[in-house]
Amino acid sequence: MRIHDLSSSTCERATAPLCALAFAAALLVFILPAQAHPHVFVDGGVDFVFDESGKLDALKVTWLYDEFESLYILSSNKLSLTADGKLGEEDRQQLIRLRSNWPDDFEGSAHLSVDGAAVQLSRPADFDANLINGQLQMTFTRHLDQPVQLNRSKAELAFYEATYFYAFAVTKNPRLLGAESSCTANVIPFEADAQDDVLKSALAKLSREETPDIADVGAFFADRITLQCAS
Repeated sequence: MRIHDLSSSTCERATAPLCALAFAAALLVFILPAQAHPHVFVDGGVDFVFDESGKLDALKVTWLYDEFESLYILSSNKLSLTADGKLGEEDRQQLIRLRSNWPDDFEGSAHLSVDGAAVQLSRPADFDANLINGQLQMTFTRHLDQPVQLNRSKAELAFYEATYFYAFAVTKNPRLLGAESSCTANVIPFEADAQDDVLKSALAKLSREETPDIADVGAFFADRITLQCAS
């Protein structure tokens, strides 16, 4: 968990419940163990977009940050809330600009493969941001480099961040936008086994500043969505 330093000016313009939540977030820094992994929890999911020829063309991704991380993002970027606890339009646009500027080495949360082969995705576009019940929701689109026909293939989408600093969970049922009626998507939640417990124990020993030496470790804990269209 990272330190959530909500500025007094932000809190003065926020509703009382959000101020209380900000105080609780700061307090957790001292209560929680110094060693923990992951640090940020994000719900959401992925919708699948098909083009006019019936090929899979893009992914619409949704992230819903936990309440504490939402407060941290707002305060660290000096964004304030309106008197009724909402995000003003100017600050909302500023947040979109800030969160859409991804580092070059960040691959996002959506990892798509077709018949086991990784599919390249574009950088994110069409960013949007909203505050929903005290949680920041980000949505964006990622196009496939080449649209894929799925009537003879099976696609799988793994929802995770490579270092497992962010724990992503599929909590939103996928929509199939523009798909034929024969296409179906199924969510496969991550289920821990004994091997995963050993790995989690090793990750818990890392400090907040450390990342695992295991490449793509987040994939071990990923919720997944399978997608297939009948031929």
